[in-house]
Amino acid sequence: MVSSLSDVERVFRAGHGRAVADQRWPASGLPPGSSTDGSVWASPSRAPDPSQREDGIMTDAMRAQTITITGHGGHEIEAYLARLVDAVIGGRGSVVVIHHMPGYDAATKEIVRRFAVEGYLALCPNLYSREAPGAAPDDAAAAVRAAGGVPDERLVGDVAGAVAYLRALDDSNGKAGVIGYCSGGRQAFLAACSLPLQAAVDCYGAFVVNEAPEGLPTPVRPILHLAPSLSCPLLGLFGADDQYPSPEETAKFAAELERLGKPHEFHTYKGAGHAFFAVDRPAYRPEAAVDGWRRILDFFGKHLGS
Repeated sequence: MVSSLSDVERVFRAGHGRAVADQRWPASGLPPGSSTDGSVWASPSRAPDPSQREDGIMTDAMRAQTITITGHGGHEIEAYLARLVDAVIGGRGSVVVIHHMPGYDAATKEIVRRFAVEGYLALCPNLYSREAPGAAPDDAAAAVRAAGGVPDERLVGDVAGAVAYLRALDDSNGKAGVIGYCSGGRQAFLAACSLPLQAAVDCYGAFVVNEAPEGLPTPVRPILHLAPSLSCPLLGLFGADDQYPSPEETAKFAAELERLGKPHEFHTYKGAGHAFFAVDRPAYRPEAAVDGWRRILDFFGKHLGS
């Protein structure tokens, strides 16, 4: 049974209700807008360059599937992989997607497919697969909350396993980045401070700087002290109306990275709160999401390209 949510958790889950079915979105990726009939559409801004192929012919055929990878402690965990079928000269960069607090859901899998459409090898490990294998996202999230959350050490091990899997693929160029949303934003920073990566994106991850307030269902501690170990450039995308993280918290975050001389780009969107990328939820803010996707693709293109 799902326990009642605290006020703090309601903030985290604002706009994060149960995702609709996968067919709600086309496999070509998350949309920059919506059609007049309410169905969403996609227009990838960065299709693979046909000239990269020796024969000059490029198709958009994609393979997306559930697989098993080796995570922390040698445990086999579920993961979702998406990649274009055609190989390219020089290989592809890799992106590990860290899902949000509501779990390994349809919307997160669509993000993975979007990165594949953009030409990356993309994979999302199911961080909840140990506690609730095969469970629906909401039920799995509830089981993990009851167990105390995902330990930081285990998160790092699971992301390391995802990176190792992607780098071992024949068409990998060896470069890997990580992106996370909500709780996954904090975890993306944690991974980038713990593993050798080429790029990291934090989408509204809280409690990097501040202590979590009482009432949060899982224990979370600040990790700003890890910033000296940040291994790669960091892109941060935040909402000005968000409480967790608040603009004051992200300003302190940026100031510490500046002090340490760590390369970073932080952007805060007016009129946007938590979960502004979520196209199927009330928190969605089209202007912020479209600009955010543009920045993400430019950032990964710069740091993960061949």
